[in-house]
Amino acid sequence: MKSSLKEVHVSEAVGLVLAHDLTQVLPGKYKGPLFRKGHVVRGEDIDDLLSIGKEHIYVMDLAEGELHENDAARRIAAAAGGENLRMSPPKEGKVNLIAKRDGLLKVEAEAVHGVNHVDQAVLSTLKTDTPVTEGQIVAAARVIPLIYPESRTKEVEAVAESRNKPLVDLIPYRKCNAGVVITGSEVYHGRIRDKFGPVVREKVESYGSTVMGQILASDDKERIMNGIRSFVDQGADFVLVTGGMSVDPDDRTPGAITALGAEVVSYGTPMLPGSMLMVAYYRGVPVLGLPGCVIHDSYTSFDLFLPRILAGERITREEIVSLGYGGLHSC
Repeated sequence: MKSSLKEVHVSEAVGLVLAHDLTQVLPGKYKGPLFRKGHVVRGEDIDDLLSIGKEHIYVMDLAEGELHENDAARRIAAAAGGENLRMSPPKEGKVNLIAKRDGLLKVEAEAVHGVNHVDQAVLSTLKTDTPVTEGQIVAAARVIPLIYPESRTKEVEAVAESRNKPLVDLIPYRKCNAGVVITGSEVYHGRIRDKFGPVVREKVESYGSTVMGQILASDDKERIMNGIRSFVDQGADFVLVTGGMSVDPDDRTPGAITALGAEVVSYGTPMLPGSMLMVAYYRGVPVLGLPGCVIHDSYTSFDLFLPRILAGERITREEIVSLGYGGLHSC
């Protein structure tokens, strides 16, 4: 048995699915749909229906094993979303997944592909590792037809269950303390004003974290090393070393980080701007060497790594290598 149309009195239509658009005309003010096809009739709708002369309407009589698009979309969204996301009410067959808080979005891309392989099921997401804010839509679920087989919905749910974790969720940011080591003899001796510090502070604080301190280390390797060591001793969650990242003789930052005995994940990142960025770990604490482009470019490799560090993730060499594909943001 397939779904069919049925004529009912409006008083008997509550909970049934409207089979066609119903137009409201207010002379000189409005002409358009009062209710759209697929709307589930509510008790409060009856007076509105009667006001446009509709004592009888056509509704859909759903067959066993078939779902209205709203119900199918709700089930897909519920199967995909994690605990840090909430579902919107269905609207025109679509259910959004919305961030409950700020955080780093995590998407199981292969599983999302699996959902979209199910005929006429749709799950659309932002890319994984996207920083998102509370209230932001991060994914949307729907189906193509108005009436959808429940068996296909169960296929989607099986894809989600096979992953043993949400297909779409976010990691809330930690409230971290950052130490900042400013290199450059021109800044140390007061010949020019430090431009790195304010930029770095603004970026860190925009995620709810704090710059616990900032020191000037000139281009002296020992001062840079002592600055990093001091912040780690004080409990810094990560340390940012600004400047001194090029191949000039006076640029000491990479050598200082290496000489500390830090584990260098990568000196150089295949992303522009920000290719001279360094990622290392000293006593388990992330240490980033920041290139000069951080001062003047709005988005660099630093902006990619900072939210991941704040979410408590460890950066790997393999992830850095993969950034070259799609990593050209300016030239």
